[in-house]
Formats: sequence, structure tokens, C-alpha cells
Amino acid sequence: MENTFDAIVVGSGISGGWAAKELCEQGLKTLVLERGRDVKHLKDYPTAMKQPWEFEHRGSMTKAFYDENPLITKAAGFGEDTAHFFVKDADHPYVQQRPFEWIRGYQVGGKSLIWGRACQRWSDYEFKAPSKFGYGIEWPIDYNDIAPWYSHVEKFIGVCGNKDGIEAMPDGEFLPPFEMNCVEQHMKAKLEEHFPGRHLVQGRWAQLSEPNPIHLEQGRGKCQCRNLCMRGCPYGGYFSSVTSTLPWAEKTGNLTVRPFSVVHSVIYDEATGKASGVKIIDTNTHEEIIYNARIIFLNASALNSTLVLMNSKSDRFPNGLGNDHDILGRYVGFHIYRAWANGKIAGFEDKYVYGKNPTECIIANYRNLGERDTDFNGGYTIFTGGYRNRAIEAPEGQPQIGADFKEQITKAGDWHIYMYMQGETMPKATNRVMLSPDKTDQWGIPLLVTDVGYDENDEKMVKDFLKESKSMLEKIGCTEIEGADNHQAPGLDIHEMGGARMGNDPKTSILNAFNQVHTCKNVFVTDGACMTSMGNQSPSILYMALTARAATYAVDQFKKGIL
Repeated sequence: MENTFDAIVVGSGISGGWAAKELCEQGLKTLVLERGRDVKHLKDYPTAMKQPWEFEHRGSMTKAFYDENPLITKAAGFGEDTAHFFVKDADHPYVQQRPFEWIRGYQVGGKSLIWGRACQRWSDYEFKAPSKFGYGIEWPIDYNDIAPWYSHVEKFIGVCGNKDGIEAMPDGEFLPPFEMNCVEQHMKAKLEEHFPGRHLVQGRWAQLSEPNPIHLEQGRGKCQCRNLCMRGCPYGGYFSSVTSTLPWAEKTGNLTVRPFSVVHSVIYDEATGKASGVKIIDTNTHEEIIYNARIIFLNASALNSTLVLMNSKSDRFPNGLGNDHDILGRYVGFHIYRAWANGKIAGFEDKYVYGKNPTECIIANYRNLGERDTDFNGGYTIFTGGYRNRAIEAPEGQPQIGADFKEQITKAGDWHIYMYMQGETMPKATNRVMLSPDKTDQWGIPLLVTDVGYDENDEKMVKDFLKESKSMLEKIGCTEIEGADNHQAPGLDIHEMGGARMGNDPKTSILNAFNQVHTCKNVFVTDGACMTSMGNQSPSILYMALTARAATYAVDQFKKGIL
């Protein structure tokens, strides 16, 4: 009985923390399994308060480290100050059939410790577009189904932003936004003048600009504008599982967290037609242990949850749990981050900025809203902002050292505006992951094989962004405009989605409208694996909303004796 719980949650990141919170808060004894080490708020943020000069390599890594880790060292936010929250390349290998750069963070809290924190709501356009324009199946839910759960999540985690009344990016339950700087205010006015229908807004970010009582009750405090979030915030100024949902779940007395636990598979009971539990491998002892529960939530991240399902084989499911029609592992998508633009803008020399704003501005998607108006499907969000560099040029003929140079770098340089895209990719059966037939990891679990890439639709979208960003920067008043496609492989966006998608038809999807496996109703998948399409907004807050909705439904079914 010591290995028996009401519910098991696999993964402790953004969605796993929410599953634990909701299940525990509603009375279920819940076990959270995490393959990585334990991380406690404050205690396990070793670099949180370090100054730049206190790092041995001033924030960079050694050449030997770069040579051994060509993958993670490309990731946004990776550095000497955050390396402890990223998985080294050799620690969990996988097979790239096409180039795909899979970034992972294995610890209690998962990637919620190193996420970008953007929290835009999906609009109904994104839920409706795939079936309307024929590039995907119909979502089993729409915006109205998920809107109250967005509100539920926003109030608890704390999301700053402004109510802008933009249909393409719905308003939410916001804390006060961070202010736009002088150049961003200028950008906003010029876009409204020259591009009706294109809206620059303050970023909707999971930052406590002004904490509410619920956030103080969590033990969190106001964001200090240090912009060192990915080190682990000692103030709890941004949302993570470690600062928020897991401690909240722990207060109920219903939570058990077991780190160092790699989940091998979900165990299917042929007699009941339900899952009876999960098999784990202790990463320290290599002991195999079985835990039992009436409800199982998979929240190990999109590709890992898909891997667990594929490895959960039985007489009933020889090709993986719930996989009767070769859908599992297919329709994997991501976001396009390949293209960027930048321009210099004159003026504003008497203005500077105070503090380090941890948020960015956003130009809401303006493509294919309701009607297709381009030669590609989908849309893209643009992250943007105005910034001012230091004037770091050494005096004419002088070395970059000494008092004169020191004086020079205290002066502000020119203002610039940057833009980069977050584009929607199309769900395709050929974009897939699978289990290696002959390669296994250190635990004897088959390695994941990634076969995911770009298509013609992606190329057209990148070209459109480069053209439109140049046009916008020109109208805003920029000179020295640059823009490029960096051609990076998929994966560095860290927004992998799909693999066990939701849908109305069990023949074309793995999960139903409440994130249940169609053919094994006590298994729920509420992380990125569940996504039917990719949208153009940052997905993490949607995972949280879907998780809270599914967990509440699961508890209701549990208490009725159905699960």
C-alpha cells in the first residue's frame, strides 16, 4: 500500500506542477515523479545573487564544454549562470533522423525554472483555423471552453499585461504591465498610423509587477527587474513550479514528490481496461519499482510523454498505449524562430531606461485572421523592443583599456529596435518521433528518434516576416536596417508540441476533449504532447489551463467512482 496513491503525475514542470496543485487541493493523494534531482526554492539557486565578476569565466563556458555540448550551448538563456538547470548533451542522448535540437531541463521544476514566461492567450482564430483552412483536424474544444481556465491560472501565477481589446490576442486577468520605453511608445504610434490592424502591446508575462494577496500567500514577492530569472529567482518574482504550485500542493498534506525516478512505462490492466500504475527506474540504484494509482497524468514534456506512451506496450496496445491507428508520435510541431530584424533609430538621446525589464513587447499576429490573406497558412507573433547600447568605441587611436576607455563606455550609444518571429508550423504526419529499434539509454529505455523538419509553408512565412519587418522598421523611422534567416534547426524554440494530439475522433487522435486517452480513460496527457495544432502564441499558459481543466474533470470522475 505504500506504493499506492490516488493519482500519479509524471513530470514536475509547468503542467506537472499544475496537475499536482489541482489534484492535491481537491483531496487526492498524489505522487509526482521527476527523473531529475530535487530543487528547493532559494536553497538550490546557487548563482541567484552572484555578480558578473564572481563567475570564473564571466558567464561563458570553457571551449571544452562547448565542444562536448554543441546542443545546449545554443539554447536561449544558457550560460555559466544557468547551466545547472540544463541537461548536458551526453546525459540523455537521442537520434536525429533530421536535425532537431532538443533542449531539456531535468530537475524538480523542470523547464519552468528556465522558461521565457510569455503568457499570451490563444484566440479562437487559432482553435478554428486548422479545420477551417484544411491544414489540420478540428480541435475538440474552442476558446470559450478554455477561457475560464486561463483566468483561473492567470490569477494564481500572476501575469502582467494590459487589456488591449485585441481579438487576435484576448485579454486576461492581468497585473499592471511594465511600461514601454520612449522608443517603444514611438513604435506603437507609428504602427497605428501606417499599419491599421497591427498592434504593439506590452508583453503578457508571468512576472509579479505588483503581487496580489494570493501571490504573497505563496511566499512570492515583487519582481525586482534584475532580468536574471533563469538563475532561479530568490524573490519568487516569476512563476515556476518550485516557487508556486508544488509548495501549494505540499501544504495540503496530499503531495509526495519522488525525484531520481525515470518513468519506464504506464502499466495497462487488461482485465479492467484501465491503467493500474507506472513502472519507474531509480536513477541512483537502477531498481525497478511499480507505483499504483487510479489516475495518471503524463506531464513529462511533449516528446518525453510521447516516449512513455510509445514504450507502454501490452497485448491490448502492442504499438504503445492508446495507439490503435499509428497516430502516436506523429503530427509533432514547433515554433519558427529563424528570422530576425534590427534597425537604428535617431533621436531620443536625452532618454535612457531604468532597471532591467524582464518582459518584451509584442506585435500581435496580423496574418490569416478569420480569412486567409497570404500564400501560407497560419500566423506569427513578433517579439520586439527598443534598446540603447553603450557607446563602447575606444577613443580614436587609443587601446580598449585604461581611464579614457572606461570613461567612454559610461556613455550611452544609439537606440535600436529589434524584432524576431514566433511562427506557427503545420501539423503533419511526416513530422514524427519514434522509438529506436536498437539503441537504448542508460536505463534500458529505447532512445527517441526525431524526424521533424521545416516545409514550404514555413519558408513562405519566414520570407513574409522578413519583408514586413523591414517595412515596419522603415515606417517607424529606422535606418541601417538588417534582417536575416538564421536557418537554425527546429527545437531551439523549446516549444515542441504534438505527438499525442487531442481530437474528437479516436481514429485520428489520441486524446479527447478532456485530455483523456480515448481508449484508456484514466490516463491524461496535458503537456505539449496534447496539442492538436501549434498556433502562434507561446503555449505554456495553455498547457496550464488545459491541465487545471482536465484535473478538475478527473477528480469529479474519481469521486463518482468512474475512474
